[in-house]
Amino acid sequence: MSHLLESLNWRYATKQYNATKKISQQDLETLLEATRLSVSSYGLQPYKIINVENPEIRQQLRAVAWNQSSITDASHLFVFAVEKNLGDKQVQAYMENISQTRGIPVEALEGFSGMIHNAIDGLDENAKQNWAKKQAYIALSTFINTAAYLKLDATPMEGFDAQKFDEILGLDKLGLATAVIAAVGYRHEEDAAQHYKKVRKSNKDLFINL
Repeated sequence: MSHLLESLNWRYATKQYNATKKISQQDLETLLEATRLSVSSYGLQPYKIINVENPEIRQQLRAVAWNQSSITDASHLFVFAVEKNLGDKQVQAYMENISQTRGIPVEALEGFSGMIHNAIDGLDENAKQNWAKKQAYIALSTFINTAAYLKLDATPMEGFDAQKFDEILGLDKLGLATAVIAAVGYRHEEDAAQHYKKVRKSNKDLFINL
């Protein structure tokens, strides 16, 4: 079995973390770089990823996340937040990034820029945020799978009050809104969930050949 499949079979949504164990700087950098390189529609990446290091803030977040211990006990907590008012600002910044990275004039990217605008400009704010959240979840998937590859435990989490998270983290003034969060670290030896057999659909029930 390949290392990738072995890692995916090994991982689970960790419920209880060892609060004394911290991720190495090297593994953290690898995890973040892999997430930075994640798939994104048009390459736009309409989100920010916040590393919440302050223990006092994490305690506040735990209080509005059903008191889940992962919020405070995991080595790191990341908040995937989508950009609000998606439009000219983000597209222009992306075009400038492409121009600088590939050494081509921004003017040469007008067609690509127009295509992105055609796709998102007609959407209302709710639709834009829903689309951005889909992009954030793609990045989250890369994050979770990379963590497994590095033998880091991770837990994607939706059980929290997003509005309270925004308030505690001051995201509104940054033009951001919480989409999903992920704790990452090392499983506690007493976490019973690590011994459960992984339950997934069989190939027959999941895949359809036409």
